[in-house]
Amino acid sequence: MQSARWQVLHHDAVLFPGSCKLKTAAEDFSVVPPFEIRSGAEQRVPFLFNSPHSGRHYPERFLAMARLDRNAIRRSEDCYVDELFGGAVPLGAPLLAANFPRAYLDVNREPWELDPRMFAEPVPSFCNIRSARVAGGLGTVPKLVGEGLDIYPGRLPLSEAVGRIEAVYKPYHETLKRLLTRTHARFGYAVLIDCHSMPASIRVGDNGARPDFIIGDRFGISASPALTEMAISLLVGMGYTVAHNKPYAGGFITEHYGRPARHLHALQVEVNRGLYMDERTFRKSAGFDALADDLTRFAADLMSMPDHHFVDLPLAAE
Repeated sequence: MQSARWQVLHHDAVLFPGSCKLKTAAEDFSVVPPFEIRSGAEQRVPFLFNSPHSGRHYPERFLAMARLDRNAIRRSEDCYVDELFGGAVPLGAPLLAANFPRAYLDVNREPWELDPRMFAEPVPSFCNIRSARVAGGLGTVPKLVGEGLDIYPGRLPLSEAVGRIEAVYKPYHETLKRLLTRTHARFGYAVLIDCHSMPASIRVGDNGARPDFIIGDRFGISASPALTEMAISLLVGMGYTVAHNKPYAGGFITEHYGRPARHLHALQVEVNRGLYMDERTFRKSAGFDALADDLTRFAADLMSMPDHHFVDLPLAAE
């Protein structure tokens, strides 16, 4: 489950010997942990929920670096998504939730997906500097939030990116992998539901319809077709409009961990923010509780799917 670029994380101490610089990022979360596992006394189902972009703890050191105020910097935050899907926890599924904000670090990217224009020093040769996400300002250490707003007034020291990757990115993925491995060992398969939100302005199709949800399975590669079909069917049955893979097919997490032929399934769920919040004030709207209840029913029905949908798959599924 580890890519070649993942392995390079273990060489940080050699490539960047100034390890004292890493303490600054580590101290950003010395009081509030960078992420947390929410779970009951026992995991009762082979499902794991993940909310990597809903973090709301903005370290003072980070805010001091930024040119944006406290509201503007939140524009890429998946507000309250961890709460919307929190009903899965009493049903027996763990939820891994970020406390660090997406503007600070995006764990839904490769570990070294960095924009060299952001840093005062050259980035290492192994970095992926040419991805579409880097070009759009949304690499591992994002350059932009919202609709093209620059986060920083100038270039950052490269040690800042290295520190965040070492102190937060690496432990987050180690934790996610451990949860999936433990789930797979106990149940014979594991299903990761990667939870996100999208702006209310998103439109799809020739008629420019606004979807309430987008289900992403990397165009059929990351999950059992039955899981995708069930997810779409359940939401449509509740009266929601649902798009599939467009414009969001799933990011690094869905692509990296979804291995159906190995009985590891990953599905991305995008929720339209217009359903549950005011994007200008970041306040929950009157529809929040009803949506959370629907998502709890959605999770319960997904988790009731028979095992054969996840284990009786042809090898070609990967």
